[in-house]
Amino acid sequence: MSTLTFPPSLPPPAEDSERLHIAIQGWGTDEGLIISVLAHRPSRHRREIRRTYGEIYGDDLLKSLDKELTRHFERAVMLWMLEPAERDAMLANEAAMKWNPSNRVLIEIAVARTADELFATRRWYQTRFKRSLEEDVSAHTHGDFRKLLVPLVSSYRYEGAEVNMALAKSEAKILHQKIKDNDCSHEEVIRILTTRSKAQLSATFTDYKNEFGNPINKDLKSDPKDEFLSALRAIIRCIAHPERYFEKVIRLAMNRVGTDEEALTRIITTRTEVDMRLIKELYYKRNNVPLDRAIQKDTRRDYKDFLLALIGHGDA
Repeated sequence: MSTLTFPPSLPPPAEDSERLHIAIQGWGTDEGLIISVLAHRPSRHRREIRRTYGEIYGDDLLKSLDKELTRHFERAVMLWMLEPAERDAMLANEAAMKWNPSNRVLIEIAVARTADELFATRRWYQTRFKRSLEEDVSAHTHGDFRKLLVPLVSSYRYEGAEVNMALAKSEAKILHQKIKDNDCSHEEVIRILTTRSKAQLSATFTDYKNEFGNPINKDLKSDPKDEFLSALRAIIRCIAHPERYFEKVIRLAMNRVGTDEEALTRIITTRTEVDMRLIKELYYKRNNVPLDRAIQKDTRRDYKDFLLALIGHGDA
């Protein structure tokens, strides 16, 4: 059994495993019991529940849940139960295999995670799919997107706070000139955005605005229908203000005819333990409606209950 210790407020993994076994194997699946356990356990505890469940019952918990749950609720529970790097590896594989120019999942994973988190995802990817993430991205993208996305998912950015202000000024000028020349896929633009540290890029974006009058993303809106420019804007938002980027994804997922459950599920399951508190605050400021009320309106039944439990989860 586990030698790890957990806060006294949390039941031991064996107790949670027993409750889940009852919920899954009883007369009809008890979705409410599954939600009450899994939506209120931190990542390390969920990992131990998976391991302990297998030791006690001889079954893979995720496979057992997969057999009993359906549709959007199943998808949300499956993503939530995976290790963060394992989850990102699966999402990255789906995005690469079904890639289209409007898909931003690879950008989210490559830019909004830390260098170590992205590296862990790449390791999980190789273990699970027997290929590298870079290999699949290269094989399934093309043109300017391939030029951008392969180095982006391959990067290991410096995480320190040090900033070279002279470099920020010179690279702001490079970016401005290439945008002015409508040459945004130039190798220098890609080099800067895919290799510089987030602190260095934030300084570059600040210098860009101070020197040329507009935020860089405003100048990248010359053609709102250009998907490559949209991808560059997504990279910049994920670097400078990731919580704003994710709030917008959630907002657009629900402000449409038919909810985009795929996007809504992805953002909530990946950001709940990271910055959901900030996302919720931004959502309210932007929409004058609490996020939980919007979810109640746009989703149904067990899926709704699970998402609502997640966004109230922890101190993120």
